[in-house]
Amino acid sequence: LGLTGTRIRFFGEPISFSLGPGILGRIFDGVGRVIDGGPPIPACTRMAVDGAILNPMRRKKPEDFIETGISTIDVLNSLVRGQKLPIFSGGGLPHNRLAIEIALHARLRNTGTEENNPFAIVFAGIGVPFETAEFFRRSLEESGALGRTALFLNLASDSSTQRLLAPRFALT
Repeated sequence: LGLTGTRIRFFGEPISFSLGPGILGRIFDGVGRVIDGGPPIPACTRMAVDGAILNPMRRKKPEDFIETGISTIDVLNSLVRGQKLPIFSGGGLPHNRLAIEIALHARLRNTGTEENNPFAIVFAGIGVPFETAEFFRRSLEESGALGRTALFLNLASDSSTQRLLAPRFALT
């Protein structure tokens, strides 16, 4: 940023994200703005994206096994409800297909019907090219999995500040 012409405005509060019904099935950018052409989310509450400090001793014991459909994850690195699964990869590797397969097939095991025990996915693509973001969006829409997903897409062309904030908005 150049010093001349740069302005700073303090709001006196931390960055926050509006949450409410209808967040599932929606697509957001890296700073929580709706980018799917739909109306804004009706806000019931605003939460700071910096998150509260969590005492690990007060966490509920994780018990709900998530079946991903990927045998190496299900057997060697089992997931439970509320857990984050970061996928780090390099160019040319099939990380995009792996992430979508997990999002499409993840389900809670032995919990009855989806109506009795709702299960949602927060999917965040951080620093992805436009083509990859479109692949994520299209795959989730065509499969019907977008209805139980909050999709956050931070493009490689977006600012580096957004890349830092995208995981915070998704976790909020």
